[in-house]
Amino acid sequence: MRESTTVAETDDFAVHTVRCTGHRPGWSEPEPFTGDQIVLVRAGRFRMRSRHGRAVVDSAMGYAQTVDEEGQFAHPAGGDVCTAITLSPGLWRRPSGTVRVSARADVAHRLLLRSGPDAAFETAERLMELLARLAVDEQGGKRRALVDEAREAIASGRREAAGLVSLARLLEVSPSHLSRTFRRETGMSVTRYRNRIRVGLALDRLEQGERDLSGLAADLGFADHAHLTRTVREETGRPPTVLRRLLRP
Repeated sequence: MRESTTVAETDDFAVHTVRCTGHRPGWSEPEPFTGDQIVLVRAGRFRMRSRHGRAVVDSAMGYAQTVDEEGQFAHPAGGDVCTAITLSPGLWRRPSGTVRVSARADVAHRLLLRSGPDAAFETAERLMELLARLAVDEQGGKRRALVDEAREAIASGRREAAGLVSLARLLEVSPSHLSRTFRRETGMSVTRYRNRIRVGLALDRLEQGERDLSGLAADLGFADHAHLTRTVREETGRPPTVLRRLLRP
């Protein structure tokens, strides 16, 4: 089941929150894309199949689509919450395909959803900030399946994903091959991706008003409060205390 809520809408763009509920491990029927759109994940993850191949879509990897294309979707991990941004021709001059979402882009995404009623200016400026921070991944190929398996293991908190060697053993490849392939396909190291996922989870908690940073660090597997703060600052450009104030309910 899919439910859509309008966040902002103008003649040039529209922002909707889309909630997909339920568990569907198999592929859906092909769904046509009716316009230029970028889809970013706020919570959960799902799989997508299009002319670009198969991809795992999560908070670190969204996708861009154009009119007259189509895709199929599967939700083996359950439901998800996404932001669908529809753009008029010319606002997005990049090809369709998967889109890398850095932690700074994640913050820009969350701030876009907190825009006030002035869609023509405030929301538009926040949208332009977000678009500037997104990077299209035009690579792909046979290696993507391996990388997607690694990403799913990390995002789902699999015990074997606690270290590079154990993760490679789970995927039945050498650690060096996994490390090289992951960087080639995603543009980041396995370590950076793991941190990106953990920072996303930290942003969720900060957005909910979390004040116990030591407890948050422990819950997310950081060495201590300082390690959490350093990693969040490196990824987003802001420390947790500032982000909590920016994202507070």
